[in-house]
Amino acid sequence: MSTPPVITRLTLSTLLFPLALVLFEFATYISNDMILPGMPAVVREFAANPALIPSAMTVSLLGGASLQWLLGPLSDRVGRRPVMLGGALFFTLACIGILWVSSFEAFLFFRFLQGIGLCFIGAVGYAAIQESFSETMAVRVMALMANVALIAPLIGPVAGAAILQLGDWRWIFIVVALVSLLSLSGLWLRMPETSPKLATPLQISLLWQDYKQVYQNRRFVYGGLALGLNCVPLLGWIALAPVILMQQAGLSTLDYGLWQIPVFSGLIFGNLLLAKLVSHVPIYRLIRLGSWPMMIGLIAALYLLHDAGNWRWLVWSMGFAAIGMGIINAALYRLTLFASEQSKGTVAAALGMFNMVVFSLGIELLKWSYAHWGNRSFVLICLLCGIVAVLARREFLRGTHGETAT
Repeated sequence: MSTPPVITRLTLSTLLFPLALVLFEFATYISNDMILPGMPAVVREFAANPALIPSAMTVSLLGGASLQWLLGPLSDRVGRRPVMLGGALFFTLACIGILWVSSFEAFLFFRFLQGIGLCFIGAVGYAAIQESFSETMAVRVMALMANVALIAPLIGPVAGAAILQLGDWRWIFIVVALVSLLSLSGLWLRMPETSPKLATPLQISLLWQDYKQVYQNRRFVYGGLALGLNCVPLLGWIALAPVILMQQAGLSTLDYGLWQIPVFSGLIFGNLLLAKLVSHVPIYRLIRLGSWPMMIGLIAALYLLHDAGNWRWLVWSMGFAAIGMGIINAALYRLTLFASEQSKGTVAAALGMFNMVVFSLGIELLKWSYAHWGNRSFVLICLLCGIVAVLARREFLRGTHGETAT
């Protein structure tokens, strides 16, 4: 089957597919953020232990890690389009199904099913974006998509709380299902088929051979490690910010939300800067450029070794570091995905699973160290992640156009 020509120019027509995909991504993310204020009502209704509230997020993330290994290679063979459409439909039905649960265990089961929707984005949707657009346009599109997805953690809890003022927690998933259904319609109308549709049959027992070839590619591993560690400080901040800002600093829920704005604004600004510059500056130079604000921000955060309770300094330091992270992420993702010659569905799935491991280990290390030593250990480990990420990026980009990245 012939694939459509690579898109080299952004128009309203060519942006409709990315818009539909990012709307689905937004739906999967906001399902987590919107239900947060409704979880106390959920555990009350089902007479569950309030200590189980974080389990809803945990099982959703487990769902997001459960099927990437299969979906990438599957889309290489049957096509990206049918797999992606099936994923959007599956997520929509999971949001509808949770409306009739009668126990907390069933609620968690459907949260796991909803989490599976995340698998389709990384292993199938992103691969289709990269195959649909030229290198420069793909980086621009991914950077712009990231900004839309970043809105979810900002407005999700507020939107969820507003819905709870009008009805019970089930209305949250009705709203998410409607958003997902809208994205499904957009994907049905505008998603192209980009997979080469490999003739080799999908044999589960032999999949490890494909993944083995990807993970034996040292350049891919360096790129995946750099990409994962680039995100760990930000993900660690998201996980620990409620403790740092509300529990330790004593901020209200509203003030907590407002003080998240500098961090997410930095990330959005970095993505916008990347989207503007990528048409004029080589990608490897943009990655090097992004390393500077990231490291300056993480180094500035070391001031907390002297004044551990200065959470305002920490917020602004993380916000400045986030500018660099925003510049780096989409550019580095593109180069890492094409570091291996394996089919892109398999590579995208391998990269997603690799990053999930790095994310999980990094966040758990930050949570454990923070519980023992507080803000000082948090800033030290974030800086360590940044240093290792820079070193991994140097190895990944070694020899690219005769230069290396700092």
